[in-house]
Amino acid sequence: MSSQRTENQIGLKTVGELLGMSFHVPDYQRGYRWTSRQVTDLLDDLDEFFKAGRGGFYCLQPLVVRRRYEPGVLDMIHQTKEIAEVERLLEEKCEWEVIDGQQRLTTLYILMKCLEENAHPYSLKYETRQDSEKFLADFKASDGKNNIDYHYMKQAWDTINGWLGAEMDKKAFYGRLKRDVKFIWYESVNEDPIKVFTRLNIGKIGLTNAELIKALFLNSSNFVDRSEESLTLRQQEIAKEWDEMEYALQNDEFWLFLHDKGYDRPTRIDFILELMCEKNAYDLPGLGNKKERVKKIGTDEDRVFRYFYEYFKGRKDFQGKENAWRRVKTCFQTFKEWFDDLELYHYVGFLIACGKQVADLLDAWRAATDKQAFLRLLKKEIYARIEDKVDIPYKEDGTDKGKSRELLLFHNIQTVVNQNRAQQANEKYKLGVFYKFPFHLYKSEHWDVEHICSSTDNDMSEDKTRKEWLLNTYMVADEECRKKIEAYFKAGDGKAESHFKEIWGHFKENESWTDEEKNQIGNYALLDSSTNRSYRNAIFPAKRRAIISKDRGIKMPLPTLKGGHLRVDDEQQWEAAESSFVPPCTRQVFLKYYSPAIGDSNSWTRSDAEAYKRDIRACVEKLKENNEEEKP
Repeated sequence: MSSQRTENQIGLKTVGELLGMSFHVPDYQRGYRWTSRQVTDLLDDLDEFFKAGRGGFYCLQPLVVRRRYEPGVLDMIHQTKEIAEVERLLEEKCEWEVIDGQQRLTTLYILMKCLEENAHPYSLKYETRQDSEKFLADFKASDGKNNIDYHYMKQAWDTINGWLGAEMDKKAFYGRLKRDVKFIWYESVNEDPIKVFTRLNIGKIGLTNAELIKALFLNSSNFVDRSEESLTLRQQEIAKEWDEMEYALQNDEFWLFLHDKGYDRPTRIDFILELMCEKNAYDLPGLGNKKERVKKIGTDEDRVFRYFYEYFKGRKDFQGKENAWRRVKTCFQTFKEWFDDLELYHYVGFLIACGKQVADLLDAWRAATDKQAFLRLLKKEIYARIEDKVDIPYKEDGTDKGKSRELLLFHNIQTVVNQNRAQQANEKYKLGVFYKFPFHLYKSEHWDVEHICSSTDNDMSEDKTRKEWLLNTYMVADEECRKKIEAYFKAGDGKAESHFKEIWGHFKENESWTDEEKNQIGNYALLDSSTNRSYRNAIFPAKRRAIISKDRGIKMPLPTLKGGHLRVDDEQQWEAAESSFVPPCTRQVFLKYYSPAIGDSNSWTRSDAEAYKRDIRACVEKLKENNEEEKP
């Protein structure tokens, strides 16, 4: 039901479907300003379309509108009890506020009055001109000199009458106009109309650009020698396929596999259209170099529309225009194939996340003899990017840390790929159990390369930090040491400081690391910035607790020491915490997954770091081995 609409509506409406509607041009719009040249251009374009006699429809630029009702109508609707009557009133008493497209809407109104003097196409009134509806209804009653809007309207009237001439079959022209000319109809719902207007007319939103290109593909001139039934069916098929692609790209898991955050277009199919423009996918002449390109299609956002317009303007054959749509679909289907294939997904996603251009990957895909050849090319490029990063030398300026990001990301991804390969070899596992690294989460959060063992020593001066370290130490301490820990926790024990120093002397948080050792790949992990800020230079157990809290979405409390036993509060009473994705290798680091034996669960040791580094190196070598095995 109309009353239940909550989302913007996009579709096509014939000029005939506008008849009987009421349009209101609000005061935030400028007045009517079309020149004789603009009016004549539209008439010439329509005439060329009608004379071609190919059926189908002529597509106009978007008409952006919003429903509005006078207060009296709303009172009437509220007092009506029958649902059917409410629906009728909502449709019949609706007035459409014109947010964008009023110049064409006004021009078409004047054209219809010229074609049939007594016609009443639709109600059209300008808020800034109280008698505008009356003026538009009878141009002969005024010379249009009262104000600037009327001047341009009267000029359009004279231009149209002069263009039509005495020989024009006005009745036939009027029939085609109502039946075969369509607006892209965009109904704005629950949006501030002034903001939408500003976005359309100042910001030039991508919707207009994309929908204009859509109109080019739907234009009937693309379907020469097609029957009217075949033409309509093909237009519907293309419109459906367009919508399906846009719907798929709106899925952030798919979108952020291909793209970074920050894409500000309201529709995402623009990404494919822009790629085709940038790569000159249709091999248009005169676009061979940058200078020619700028001269012919410009550099602004609308260059993409102009690129497609140039193609369609220069092609008259049906097959050539069908091939144009096929290339758009092929590009999208390539992305879907990359996304759906477990190995392609991870390796393509890694390279895109590291800054590789999608356009360059498409070139490589087209040049490869088959999928395996493309996969080998990806692995070769990845190996070249990371092979020398396992042993990056320490630098005091910290640049070595930043260079480790790609390697750490790769380690996570190759770990997933290796696990998937192992599971695929086991027949009892189905595809559903396989795992995909979530690039959409990786890109949605700000990621840092951070130290596992803090780069700055914790001086253990804070009571909270001491207690956390002591509680973890308690689990591995002997009986004598446990008594000293218990004594520390007892209130009023004046020897707490000496107890702690004595215990700390036996159980240091970690071995003494040099700055160079702390700044090696074996002491780095990927973490989102909020997690890193939450623990800064905390001790290893505190970092582990922060990681688990993020992973589980709960605020894990410290255990308490009572009666010689560690106690944990009822888990059901734990507070909820902000959850964030923890990459698999980071999680495994804090579980000491890579260490052959856990000698000290209370700290990250040199031997832990060495085992972790060995696994990273093994993943790099595994990539190379797999690539060599797959060579024909």
